[in-house]
Amino acid sequence: MALMDRVATLVRANLNDLLDKAENPEKMLKQVILDMENQFIQVKTQVAIALADLHLLERKKNENAEKEAEWMRKAELAVDKKDDELARAALERAVSFQMLAENFAQQIGDHHRQVESLKSALKRLEVKLSEARAKAELLIVQHRRSRANHAAANAQRPAGSEDRTFERMRSKVAREDALGKAEGELLGDDVDLRLHALEREQKISALLQEIKAKRGITA
Repeated sequence: MALMDRVATLVRANLNDLLDKAENPEKMLKQVILDMENQFIQVKTQVAIALADLHLLERKKNENAEKEAEWMRKAELAVDKKDDELARAALERAVSFQMLAENFAQQIGDHHRQVESLKSALKRLEVKLSEARAKAELLIVQHRRSRANHAAANAQRPAGSEDRTFERMRSKVAREDALGKAEGELLGDDVDLRLHALEREQKISALLQEIKAKRGITA
């Protein structure tokens, strides 16, 4: 979906390049998080709309099923009155509503899978956004510390000396290395995400079994 593609683009953005080009790195990081939050809200809205559409389809299916049953009763009444022509007409209406109900049932199945896919994507995005917030805070702290260390180093070096130039380069390399590591943690790869999800699921399962054991529940 388009929204998830835009979110993926944000997450894959090269934060080092953005930080180097940004006049205000902290402001830039906060804007990235804000963009992700806006995308999360949009995906959440789409999930709500999809759920509403699912409920509408279910209601339509039930309405047509009820009409099918109603016309079947009318057909039976016509048979009791020995009016085959009227019975056939009622059965035609019943079959028509039956087909509509079956069509809605098929749509419900397809739509239900779409809803579950959207809900799953929303959960993954929520976890990613939470991790992104934490990592952005880490980047900001590292940036401030690097800037402070750079200023302190410059203050201790005579103006124009080669040592000062070397210290600037060393500080820049250290900063880029720290940001690169943080970016790697922020972005991660699919394997890391899946392993993280597996570890989380195992932990939740263990806690659930512990609670059941304390309450004497064996199943």
